[in-house]
Amino acid sequence: MRKIYSVTIFVFTFFISSNAQEKLLSKEEAVALVLDKNYGIQVAKNSVRVANNNRSILNSGYLPSLTGTAGASFNRSDSTTEFPGQTLEDGTPRGDAEVNKAESQRYNSGLNLNYTLFDGLGRFYNYKILKERYQLSELQARETIENTILQLFSVYFEVARLTENEHVLLQALEISKNRNKRAEYAFEYGQNTKLDILNAMVDVTNDSINLLNTRQQLKNTKRDLNVLLNENLNETYSVDTIVQFLPKIKLDEFIQQAIENNVAILQTERSLTINKYDIKVNKAGYLPTLGLTGSYGWNLNQSAPSAFLTGVVFPGTNSTTLNFGLGANLTWNLFDGGGTTVRVRNAKIAFKNQELLKKQIELEVNRDIQNALAIYENRLLIYDIQGQNVLTNENNFERSREQFQLGRITSIEFRQAQINLLNAQTNKNLAKYDAKLAELQLLQLTGQLLNVEL
Repeated sequence: MRKIYSVTIFVFTFFISSNAQEKLLSKEEAVALVLDKNYGIQVAKNSVRVANNNRSILNSGYLPSLTGTAGASFNRSDSTTEFPGQTLEDGTPRGDAEVNKAESQRYNSGLNLNYTLFDGLGRFYNYKILKERYQLSELQARETIENTILQLFSVYFEVARLTENEHVLLQALEISKNRNKRAEYAFEYGQNTKLDILNAMVDVTNDSINLLNTRQQLKNTKRDLNVLLNENLNETYSVDTIVQFLPKIKLDEFIQQAIENNVAILQTERSLTINKYDIKVNKAGYLPTLGLTGSYGWNLNQSAPSAFLTGVVFPGTNSTTLNFGLGANLTWNLFDGGGTTVRVRNAKIAFKNQELLKKQIELEVNRDIQNALAIYENRLLIYDIQGQNVLTNENNFERSREQFQLGRITSIEFRQAQINLLNAQTNKNLAKYDAKLAELQLLQLTGQLLNVEL
């Protein structure tokens, strides 16, 4: 008996000391950390950077292309020219003409310019598509951030709930220890039996086990939170357990503006605009393309010495050439086998499908908002009821404790009152954070999750 009592004292002391050493991680700090360090959000931000690069003028097709070329060649040869049957004026045979180690070089360089003056407005609408895709990527990143923050607070509030449950269980353990001590004193004075001590010891043991299990759950949940925050897995801290709810008038205002701010609807609108531009891009295939070309070149030719029929070796020559050219070309695909017509038709069908998808998403978002609002109001009501239930059970417990100390009720009845109070307190904690999470889900659907203080 003394051994069990010592263990519970140790557990209680350990909890008090460990909580005193932990730093507070506020909601604002948690949001700042997850925005800065969460891997999923970093990937989403990088996708936005890629889309920003794609929408730049360097990827628009409006700039000309300029290519440079250069080349060099070297040739070395030995040649012998014979004159069979030929004689000189004095009658002697004509000798062979030899050219040894004859070297020739060629050098050239040039610039070629190509620029499309008109392509049927294809690149104009492609450029607009790139800008729309950038805005779409921003909305996709925003959706990732909203989902991650919602996940963050789901874990953050679970840490808060377990923290409050830990405090409740500590109080329950302290009450059970006092009851055990009282049972020991009463037994020493012959006022009760050994059974009362054993019952009290069982309750102390159960409360200790519940406290240890809650502590383990709390550690595990903090590790889950550290994963979201990209922090050391064994980082310890306390969290803010204060929850404030938005005024109903503010929520009603957000709900009225939900269609303009919901991220899913905004994404469908961007996709619809992209489909509209895609139709015009495909229609550009009906129009001609007008291009401009320009070239500038330099050539140096160093020829090798050569032998003439007279036998005289003529030395090599150097020639330099500069050239400049400018031209224009017109291309008009008068008939491409119907490919452009098919692409335009398919683009129009894709546009109609996107319109239907937008209507479907608007309908689903309105349904989700109404469901989320009903869930939120129901959970708020449950939270209020659980608060009243705690007050009732606190009064019942205090009366039961008085009656137990006077010996008018049994230890089993007192324990039941204690368990009822414990359940009421933990249920209230659960209802509080369930209601806040329901509010955050409603804010996400209205597009205001990132615009309010949490």
